Amino acid sequence: MNEQDCIFCKIAAGQIPSDRVFEDDVCVAFNDITPQAPTHILLIPREHVDSLDKAAGVQKEMLGHLLLTAAEIARDKGFADDGYRVVVNTNADGGQTVFHLHVHLLAGRPFVFPPG
Repeated sequence: MNEQDCIFCKIAAGQIPSDRVFEDDVCVAFNDITPQAPTHILLIPREHVDSLDKAAGVQKEMLGHLLLTAAEIARDKGFADDGYRVVVNTNADGGQTVFHLHVHLLAGRPFVFPPG
C-alpha cells in the first residue's frame, strides 16, 4: 500500500478525523472505532511503516517511543495500576488489517493468556 492510500497516514495528517487522545511529532493516539475492550486506543507512527516486520534499525527510537507513549497514556488515563495490554499484530496471519504499523492499547477488563 502506498502512503497516499493509507487510512492511518490520512489520520496522522488530519485528513480523516479521529478521537485523538495524544499526539506529538512522532505519533498519534486515538480511540479505536471498533473497540475490543472498554478502552481501546491505537498508537500510530506519523512515519509510514507497513508492519513491524518491515521496520528497520533506523526505526528503533520510534518503536521505543510508541511503547513508552502507550505506558504514559495508561498512567494519564488512570488504568496503569489495574493493568493493560499492548498488542502489535503483524501481517495477515497475525491479525493485521491495516498495513501501517500500529500499537493497540487495551484496558478496562481482565485479559486472559494466551491470547488467540
